[in-house]
Amino acid sequence: MLSLTEIYESYQDHAGSVTFPSSPENLYGSIVYFLDYPGKRIRPVLCLMGNELFDKIHPNAYVAAYAMELFHNFTLVHDDIMDHSAIRRGRPTLHVKYGQDTAILAGDMLLIHAYLQLNKITQEYRTQIINIFSEMACQVCEGQQMDIEFEDRAIESVSYAEYLKMITLKTSVLLGAAAKIGAIIGSASAKQQEDIYEFGKNIGIAFQIQDDFLDAFGNTLKMGKQAGSDILENKKTALLLKAFELANSSQKNQLKEAMNTAGESKVQAVIAVYKELKVDLWADWAIHHYTEIAFNSLDRIEIPIHKKEKLTELANSLLVRQS
Repeated sequence: MLSLTEIYESYQDHAGSVTFPSSPENLYGSIVYFLDYPGKRIRPVLCLMGNELFDKIHPNAYVAAYAMELFHNFTLVHDDIMDHSAIRRGRPTLHVKYGQDTAILAGDMLLIHAYLQLNKITQEYRTQIINIFSEMACQVCEGQQMDIEFEDRAIESVSYAEYLKMITLKTSVLLGAAAKIGAIIGSASAKQQEDIYEFGKNIGIAFQIQDDFLDAFGNTLKMGKQAGSDILENKKTALLLKAFELANSSQKNQLKEAMNTAGESKVQAVIAVYKELKVDLWADWAIHHYTEIAFNSLDRIEIPIHKKEKLTELANSLLVRQS
Protein backbone atom coordinates (compact mmCIF):
# COMPACT_ATOMS: atom_id res chain seq x y z
CA MET A 1 0.00 0.00 0.00
CA LEU A 2 1.08 3.56 -0.69
CA SER A 3 1.87 6.08 2.04
CA LEU A 4 -0.16 9.29 2.33
CA THR A 5 2.60 11.23 0.57
CA GLU A 6 2.79 8.58 -2.15
CA ILE A 7 -0.99 8.82 -2.66
CA TYR A 8 -0.66 12.55 -3.27
CA GLU A 9 2.25 11.99 -5.66
CA SER A 10 0.40 9.18 -7.41
CA TYR A 11 -2.55 11.46 -8.03
CA GLN A 12 -0.24 14.11 -9.46
CA ASP A 13 1.31 11.54 -11.80
CA HIS A 14 -1.83 9.74 -12.96
CA ALA A 15 -4.70 12.19 -12.78
CA GLY A 16 -6.31 13.11 -16.04
CA SER A 17 -5.80 16.54 -17.45
CA VAL A 18 -7.87 18.56 -19.86
CA THR A 19 -6.19 20.14 -22.85
CA PHE A 20 -8.23 23.22 -23.55
CA PRO A 21 -8.49 24.93 -26.94
CA SER A 22 -6.65 28.19 -27.48
CA SER A 23 -9.82 30.09 -28.35
CA PRO A 24 -11.74 31.85 -26.90
CA GLU A 25 -8.52 32.84 -25.19
CA ASN A 26 -10.02 34.51 -22.13
CA LEU A 27 -12.37 31.59 -21.37
CA TYR A 28 -9.81 28.82 -21.54
CA GLY A 29 -6.96 30.98 -20.29
CA SER A 30 -8.96 31.79 -17.18
CA ILE A 31 -9.51 28.08 -16.49
CA VAL A 32 -5.81 27.31 -16.89
CA TYR A 33 -5.04 30.24 -14.58
CA PHE A 34 -7.36 28.89 -11.88
CA LEU A 35 -6.22 25.26 -12.13
CA ASP A 36 -2.55 26.23 -12.29
CA TYR A 37 -2.50 26.93 -8.56
CA PRO A 38 -4.22 23.93 -7.00
CA GLY A 39 -5.24 23.54 -3.39
CA LYS A 40 -4.59 20.62 -1.07
CA ARG A 41 -6.40 18.08 -3.30
CA ILE A 42 -8.17 16.59 -0.29
CA ARG A 43 -11.19 15.39 -2.26
CA PRO A 44 -9.39 13.56 -5.08
CA VAL A 45 -6.96 12.00 -2.61
CA LEU A 46 -9.88 10.84 -0.47
CA CYS A 47 -11.37 9.21 -3.57
CA LEU A 48 -8.13 7.29 -4.18
CA MET A 49 -7.96 6.26 -0.52
CA GLY A 50 -11.54 5.02 -0.66
CA ASN A 51 -10.49 2.75 -3.51
CA GLU A 52 -7.26 1.54 -1.93
CA LEU A 53 -9.02 0.71 1.32
CA PHE A 54 -10.57 -2.28 -0.48
CA ASP A 55 -8.33 -2.99 -3.47
CA LYS A 56 -5.39 -1.71 -5.49
CA ILE A 57 -6.00 1.69 -7.01
CA HIS A 58 -7.80 1.21 -10.31
CA PRO A 59 -7.37 3.59 -13.29
CA ASN A 60 -11.07 4.46 -12.92
CA ALA A 61 -10.29 5.95 -9.50
CA TYR A 62 -7.89 8.49 -10.99
CA VAL A 63 -10.56 9.53 -13.49
CA ALA A 64 -13.18 9.91 -10.74
CA ALA A 65 -10.71 11.75 -8.51
CA TYR A 66 -9.98 14.26 -11.25
CA ALA A 67 -13.72 14.78 -11.78
CA MET A 68 -13.97 15.56 -8.05
CA GLU A 69 -11.21 18.13 -8.35
CA LEU A 70 -12.81 19.80 -11.37
CA PHE A 71 -16.17 19.93 -9.59
CA HIS A 72 -14.63 21.39 -6.44
CA ASN A 73 -12.93 24.10 -8.49
CA PHE A 74 -16.23 24.86 -10.21
CA THR A 75 -17.79 25.50 -6.80
CA LEU A 76 -14.88 27.73 -5.77
CA VAL A 77 -15.14 29.89 -8.90
CA HIS A 78 -18.87 30.45 -8.40
CA ASP A 79 -18.54 30.85 -4.62
CA ASP A 80 -15.98 33.62 -5.11
CA ILE A 81 -18.40 35.46 -7.38
CA MET A 82 -21.31 35.14 -4.94
CA ASP A 83 -19.14 36.05 -1.95
CA HIS A 84 -17.46 38.96 -3.78
CA SER A 85 -14.09 37.51 -2.81
CA ALA A 86 -11.01 39.26 -4.17
CA ILE A 87 -8.32 36.72 -3.29
CA ARG A 88 -8.16 32.92 -3.69
CA ARG A 89 -5.02 30.94 -2.87
CA GLY A 90 -3.03 34.14 -2.59
CA ARG A 91 -3.96 35.40 -6.08
CA PRO A 92 -6.76 37.50 -7.59
CA THR A 93 -9.94 35.48 -7.95
CA LEU A 94 -11.08 34.53 -11.43
CA HIS A 95 -13.83 37.13 -11.68
CA VAL A 96 -11.46 39.86 -10.49
CA LYS A 97 -8.82 38.99 -13.08
CA TYR A 98 -11.02 38.06 -16.04
CA GLY A 99 -14.40 39.61 -15.26
CA GLN A 100 -17.58 38.14 -13.81
CA ASP A 101 -19.15 36.96 -17.07
CA THR A 102 -16.05 35.01 -18.10
CA ALA A 103 -15.74 33.56 -14.58
CA ILE A 104 -19.31 32.25 -14.70
CA LEU A 105 -18.62 30.54 -18.03
CA ALA A 106 -15.30 29.16 -16.74
CA GLY A 107 -17.07 27.65 -13.74
CA ASP A 108 -19.70 26.14 -16.02
CA MET A 109 -16.96 24.65 -18.19
CA LEU A 110 -15.28 23.05 -15.16
CA LEU A 111 -18.57 21.40 -14.23
CA ILE A 112 -19.09 20.15 -17.80
CA HIS A 113 -15.59 18.68 -17.88
CA ALA A 114 -16.18 16.95 -14.56
CA TYR A 115 -19.03 15.04 -16.18
CA LEU A 116 -16.95 14.37 -19.28
CA GLN A 117 -14.39 12.75 -16.97
CA LEU A 118 -17.04 10.60 -15.31
CA ASN A 119 -18.18 9.36 -18.72
CA LYS A 120 -14.72 7.83 -19.17
CA ILE A 121 -15.30 5.45 -16.25
CA THR A 122 -15.87 1.78 -17.08
CA GLN A 123 -19.54 1.00 -17.72
CA GLU A 124 -19.54 -1.41 -14.75
CA TYR A 125 -19.50 1.54 -12.32
CA ARG A 126 -20.41 4.52 -14.47
CA THR A 127 -24.15 4.83 -13.93
CA GLN A 128 -23.98 4.36 -10.16
CA ILE A 129 -21.11 6.83 -9.81
CA ILE A 130 -22.77 9.48 -11.98
CA ASN A 131 -25.98 9.12 -9.95
CA ILE A 132 -24.09 9.59 -6.67
CA PHE A 133 -22.10 12.47 -8.11
CA SER A 134 -25.24 14.19 -9.43
CA GLU A 135 -27.07 13.86 -6.11
CA MET A 136 -24.04 15.31 -4.34
CA ALA A 137 -23.85 18.20 -6.84
CA CYS A 138 -27.51 19.08 -6.19
CA GLN A 139 -26.92 19.01 -2.44
CA VAL A 140 -23.91 21.33 -2.73
CA CYS A 141 -26.04 23.85 -4.64
CA GLU A 142 -28.79 23.56 -2.02
CA GLY A 143 -26.26 24.22 0.73
CA GLN A 144 -24.90 27.24 -1.10
CA GLN A 145 -28.43 28.65 -1.47
CA MET A 146 -28.99 28.20 2.27
CA ASP A 147 -25.75 30.06 2.95
CA ILE A 148 -26.84 32.93 0.68
CA GLU A 149 -30.22 33.19 2.41
CA PHE A 150 -28.60 33.21 5.86
CA GLU A 151 -26.90 36.52 4.99
CA ASP A 152 -30.22 38.35 4.76
CA ARG A 153 -31.80 36.80 7.85
CA ALA A 154 -31.66 38.24 11.34
CA ILE A 155 -29.22 36.42 13.57
CA GLU A 156 -31.99 35.22 15.91
CA SER A 157 -33.82 33.56 13.03
CA VAL A 158 -30.94 31.24 12.04
CA SER A 159 -30.45 28.22 14.27
CA TYR A 160 -27.30 26.19 14.79
CA ALA A 161 -29.24 23.15 13.50
CA GLU A 162 -29.87 24.99 10.22
CA TYR A 163 -26.20 25.92 10.04
CA LEU A 164 -25.23 22.30 10.54
CA LYS A 165 -27.49 21.25 7.67
CA MET A 166 -26.03 23.98 5.48
CA ILE A 167 -22.38 23.00 5.99
CA THR A 168 -23.24 19.33 5.58
CA LEU A 169 -24.74 20.05 2.17
CA LYS A 170 -22.34 22.74 1.02
CA THR A 171 -19.09 21.16 2.17
CA SER A 172 -19.29 17.74 3.76
CA VAL A 173 -21.27 15.67 1.25
CA LEU A 174 -18.52 16.25 -1.32
CA LEU A 175 -15.98 14.61 0.98
CA GLY A 176 -18.38 11.75 1.66
CA ALA A 177 -19.13 11.23 -2.03
CA ALA A 178 -15.43 11.26 -2.94
CA ALA A 179 -14.69 8.49 -0.46
CA LYS A 180 -17.77 6.47 -1.45
CA ILE A 181 -17.06 6.64 -5.18
CA GLY A 182 -13.54 5.40 -4.55
CA ALA A 183 -14.95 2.55 -2.47
CA ILE A 184 -17.34 1.58 -5.26
CA ILE A 185 -14.42 1.29 -7.66
CA GLY A 186 -12.64 -0.82 -5.03
CA SER A 187 -15.61 -3.24 -5.00
CA ALA A 188 -16.70 -2.41 -1.46
CA SER A 189 -20.04 -3.77 -0.25
CA ALA A 190 -23.05 -1.47 0.02
CA LYS A 191 -22.62 -1.29 3.80
CA GLN A 192 -18.93 -0.47 3.48
CA GLN A 193 -19.74 2.23 0.95
CA GLU A 194 -22.14 3.89 3.40
CA ASP A 195 -19.67 3.64 6.27
CA ILE A 196 -16.87 5.29 4.29
CA TYR A 197 -19.35 7.96 3.13
CA GLU A 198 -20.22 8.71 6.76
CA PHE A 199 -16.52 8.90 7.57
CA GLY A 200 -15.89 11.52 4.89
CA LYS A 201 -19.04 13.50 5.63
CA ASN A 202 -18.42 13.78 9.38
CA ILE A 203 -14.76 14.66 8.94
CA GLY A 204 -16.03 17.45 6.70
CA ILE A 205 -18.39 18.72 9.41
CA ALA A 206 -15.61 18.67 12.02
CA PHE A 207 -13.29 20.44 9.57
CA GLN A 208 -15.78 23.27 8.97
CA ILE A 209 -16.48 23.82 12.68
CA GLN A 210 -12.72 23.87 13.24
CA ASP A 211 -12.39 26.56 10.54
CA ASP A 212 -14.95 28.68 12.40
CA PHE A 213 -13.13 28.07 15.69
CA LEU A 214 -9.71 28.95 14.27
CA ASP A 215 -10.98 32.19 12.79
CA ALA A 216 -11.85 33.39 16.28
CA PHE A 217 -9.24 31.65 18.42
CA GLY A 218 -6.42 30.68 16.02
CA ASN A 219 -2.95 32.15 15.83
CA THR A 220 -2.82 34.81 13.10
CA LEU A 221 0.81 34.12 12.16
CA LYS A 222 0.32 30.36 11.95
CA MET A 223 -2.96 30.68 10.08
CA GLY A 224 -1.56 33.03 7.45
CA LYS A 225 -4.67 35.22 7.60
CA GLN A 226 -6.22 37.73 9.96
CA ALA A 227 -7.87 36.13 12.96
CA GLY A 228 -11.41 37.35 13.46
CA SER A 229 -12.21 37.98 9.80
CA ASP A 230 -15.54 36.15 10.16
CA ILE A 231 -16.40 38.31 13.16
CA LEU A 232 -15.55 41.50 11.26
CA GLU A 233 -17.89 40.41 8.45
CA ASN A 234 -20.69 39.39 10.87
CA LYS A 235 -20.57 35.96 9.26
CA LYS A 236 -23.04 33.47 10.74
CA THR A 237 -20.61 30.82 11.95
CA ALA A 238 -21.12 27.82 14.21
CA LEU A 239 -19.68 29.82 17.11
CA LEU A 240 -21.90 32.86 16.62
CA LEU A 241 -25.09 30.82 16.22
CA LYS A 242 -24.31 28.63 19.21
CA ALA A 243 -23.53 31.75 21.25
CA PHE A 244 -26.97 33.21 20.48
CA GLU A 245 -28.51 29.86 21.35
CA LEU A 246 -26.79 29.80 24.76
CA ALA A 247 -26.97 33.51 25.61
CA ASN A 248 -29.45 35.18 27.92
CA SER A 249 -31.11 38.47 26.93
CA SER A 250 -28.29 40.61 28.29
CA GLN A 251 -25.60 38.57 26.52
CA LYS A 252 -27.54 38.68 23.25
CA ASN A 253 -27.65 42.46 23.52
CA GLN A 254 -23.89 42.50 24.17
CA LEU A 255 -23.32 40.46 21.02
CA LYS A 256 -25.56 42.68 18.93
CA GLU A 257 -23.85 45.81 20.18
CA ALA A 258 -20.43 44.32 19.47
CA MET A 259 -21.49 43.28 15.96
CA ASN A 260 -22.47 46.88 15.20
CA THR A 261 -18.95 48.16 15.95
CA ALA A 262 -15.80 47.85 13.84
CA GLY A 263 -12.12 46.99 13.98
CA GLU A 264 -10.11 45.02 16.49
CA SER A 265 -12.29 46.16 19.39
CA LYS A 266 -15.23 44.41 17.69
CA VAL A 267 -13.30 41.15 17.47
CA GLN A 268 -12.25 41.33 21.12
CA ALA A 269 -15.78 42.20 22.29
CA VAL A 270 -17.35 39.26 20.45
CA ILE A 271 -14.64 36.86 21.63
CA ALA A 272 -15.17 38.03 25.21
CA VAL A 273 -18.83 36.99 25.00
CA TYR A 274 -17.81 33.70 23.40
CA LYS A 275 -15.52 32.98 26.33
CA GLU A 276 -18.16 34.00 28.84
CA LEU A 277 -20.54 31.51 27.23
CA LYS A 278 -17.75 28.91 26.91
CA VAL A 279 -18.40 28.67 23.18
CA ASP A 280 -14.71 27.92 22.64
CA LEU A 281 -15.04 24.81 24.82
CA TRP A 282 -18.24 23.84 23.03
CA ALA A 283 -16.52 24.14 19.62
CA ASP A 284 -13.68 21.93 20.83
CA TRP A 285 -16.27 19.36 21.96
CA ALA A 286 -18.16 19.57 18.63
CA ILE A 287 -14.99 19.03 16.60
CA HIS A 288 -14.15 15.94 18.64
CA HIS A 289 -17.76 14.76 18.53
CA TYR A 290 -17.96 14.67 14.74
CA THR A 291 -14.44 13.30 14.49
CA GLU A 292 -15.47 10.46 16.79
CA ILE A 293 -18.56 9.74 14.67
CA ALA A 294 -16.29 9.62 11.60
CA PHE A 295 -13.82 7.22 13.18
CA ASN A 296 -16.62 5.02 14.51
CA SER A 297 -17.86 4.69 10.93
CA LEU A 298 -14.36 3.75 9.81
CA ASP A 299 -14.08 1.22 12.65
CA ARG A 300 -17.23 -0.55 11.44
CA ILE A 301 -15.52 -1.48 8.19
CA GLU A 302 -14.18 -4.98 8.80
CA ILE A 303 -10.79 -4.88 7.16
CA PRO A 304 -7.27 -4.97 8.68
CA ILE A 305 -6.53 -1.88 10.77
CA HIS A 306 -3.31 -1.09 8.91
CA LYS A 307 -5.35 -0.45 5.75
CA LYS A 308 -7.19 2.36 7.54
CA GLU A 309 -4.08 4.15 8.75
CA LYS A 310 -3.83 6.60 5.85
CA LEU A 311 -7.43 7.73 6.28
CA THR A 312 -6.74 8.31 9.96
CA GLU A 313 -3.56 10.20 9.06
CA LEU A 314 -5.42 12.37 6.53
CA ALA A 315 -8.17 13.16 9.03
CA ASN A 316 -5.65 14.07 11.72
CA SER A 317 -3.73 16.29 9.30
CA LEU A 318 -6.94 18.21 8.60
CA LEU A 319 -8.09 18.49 12.20
CA VAL A 320 -4.83 19.22 14.01
CA ARG A 321 -3.78 22.40 12.28
CA GLN A 322 -3.51 26.17 12.59
CA SER A 323 -4.40 27.20 9.05
